[in-house]
Amino acid sequence: MLTEKAYAKINPVLDVLGRYSNGYHQIRMILQTVDLCDELTFERAGVGTRLLIEGGEGSSEPLSAGPDNLICRAANALFDRCNVEDRDVIIRLKKQIPIAAGMAGGSSDAAATLRGLNRLYELGLSTEELCDIGVTIGADIPFCIHGGTMLAEGIGGDLTRLSDMPKMILAVAKPPQGVSTAEVYRAMDAIFGSVHHPDVTAMCKALEVEDRDMILKHFGNVLEEVTIPRCPEVGRIKEVFLSAGAEATLMSGSGPSVFAVFETEAQAKMALKEVKNAGLSRELFLTRTIRPKY
Repeated sequence: MLTEKAYAKINPVLDVLGRYSNGYHQIRMILQTVDLCDELTFERAGVGTRLLIEGGEGSSEPLSAGPDNLICRAANALFDRCNVEDRDVIIRLKKQIPIAAGMAGGSSDAAATLRGLNRLYELGLSTEELCDIGVTIGADIPFCIHGGTMLAEGIGGDLTRLSDMPKMILAVAKPPQGVSTAEVYRAMDAIFGSVHHPDVTAMCKALEVEDRDMILKHFGNVLEEVTIPRCPEVGRIKEVFLSAGAEATLMSGSGPSVFAVFETEAQAKMALKEVKNAGLSRELFLTRTIRPKY
C-alpha cells in the first residue's frame, strides 16, 4: 500500500485570448499549488479497479465513484498505455478539496492516481510520460503532475516553469451555488471585446524579480466578469475579504471559489469567520502556497 497527496491549485492570473475552431478556448494563465489536498492510497487487492471515497459530503455537487470519475479514467488510461492486465487495485480517496470549485480537485486526484499507480506497479514512466497520458483526460492534469508555479497556455496543457510564488497565507471560500464552466466560457465569448484582460506577462516578470507587491497588484481573472453576475456570492465574498484586511482577493478558475491573501494566519481565520457569519459559504479553508516535492 502507498499514499499520494493531491494538492489543489489557484489561479493568481487568468486570461482568455480567444476560441479555437474546435471550440476549445485559448487561455493564458498562471497556476499555483496550495497545500489544501486530498489523500489517495493504493493497494493491490480486490477484483478489478475499485474506488472508495471518504469525505466530500458537505459539497453541493455529488461525487461519483464510478468509471466516470477522473481517478478511474486515469487508472484505466495508464493501464491501457502500459498493457497492464492485473488491474486488481483498491483506491481510497480522502476528499478535502471542494468539488466543482475551480481548484482542480478532480484533475489533481487524477494526477495523483497516475503517480501512485506508476509507483505501485513499478512501471518506470517519466513525469513527461505521465503528462502525456494525463492531458488526454484533462488539460489541468499535467500541471497537477508537476505542481508549483507554472504558466499555462493553449488550452492549458502548454506549461512553462516560473519562479516560485512567494509563500502566502490564503483564505478560501466556496459559495454553495455552483457554476457551469461551459456556460461561463460561452458567456465570455459574448462579451470578449469589452472585458478588461489581466496582464499575464507583467505577473511573470513580477515573479521573476520576486516583487511581492507587484505580484499582488497583477492578480486578475477575466472570467470574474461573467461568473459574478451568475453567482453574486463571489463578489460578496471578495468584499468581506477586503473589509477584513486582505492584501488581494480573486476568484480561482471559472469559480466559484474565492481566495484571498492575508499577512497573518489570525487575519485569515477571522476573515473566514466573517464569511461564514454572513452566510456566504459553508466550505471554508485556510491554506498556503507551496511547491510540492513529488
